[in-house]
Amino acid sequence: MKRDKKNLSIIDKELLVDGTISSKGTLVIKGTVTGTLVGDTVVIAEEGSLIAQAKVSSITIGGRFEGDVTASNELIILSTGNCSGTVACKDLTVESGGRLNAKVSYVQSGSKLPNKTTQRLLTKQVKNGLNHK
Repeated sequence: MKRDKKNLSIIDKELLVDGTISSKGTLVIKGTVTGTLVGDTVVIAEEGSLIAQAKVSSITIGGRFEGDVTASNELIILSTGNCSGTVACKDLTVESGGRLNAKVSYVQSGSKLPNKTTQRLLTKQVKNGLNHK
């Protein structure tokens, strides 16, 4: 019998990751991530922070996001969340108390996540100092 498993990865508190992350399934960030992130579903917990160029299907921000994010489906900022930089998404939700200080643009339905070439370009841009710190 084949089980339908969803991948779950957690970057826990007091863990600092600096570099490129490529994730399938759900990634929960409770620590700090800087660099480039490509993934499916990302959740930044209240104590977490993501300072990056990110391409995801959906992202929920309960902590801090700083940088450039493209969410092909949705971007949700919780009441404890803080998002700054550049945002491109299909659906945007900001709960009361959530903070959004970003240039916002709309992503059309059917937008795809980046291919390997785009991922390499994002990584190169971050290494050349174009990330937001």
